[in-house]
Amino acid sequence: MEILLLEDVPGIGKKDDLLVVGDGYALNKLLPARAAIVATPTVRRRYAEQIRRRAEERAKEMAVQQSAASAVQGQKISFARKVTKTGKLYAAISEKHLAAALKDQLALDVKESAISIAEPIKALGTHECMVKLADADQKVEVEVTQEK
Repeated sequence: MEILLLEDVPGIGKKDDLLVVGDGYALNKLLPARAAIVATPTVRRRYAEQIRRRAEERAKEMAVQQSAASAVQGQKISFARKVTKTGKLYAAISEKHLAAALKDQLALDVKESAISIAEPIKALGTHECMVKLADADQKVEVEVTQEK
């Protein structure tokens, strides 16, 4: 079912997005909550200006993400952490830490959900993580060294 969102719905879209969602989700969740309306030709004509503006905003957001994706490609993030005598970290490095490091070291604001690592980093050395920007995965190297 094609709908027009009347408010931001996390995980679905933002206000004035024209989307295709499952019939059950639209009929049972979005329409009764008045978060969306069915996108009939009359609705499309009435909300044409808002739909056009939202499409322009989405294009700008995509351009920003693509520039961020090119900036991230081939970059390295470094951490200095305390380690045990066997070379293991006292505290693992997770997606939250990686997002903060991307913001501090590369000046990129990336959500934690856009970062994926196989498992939390618990050892010294060089590791890889994937950052999803503009619908493409970019590899970022994570270098973990011993804190002096």
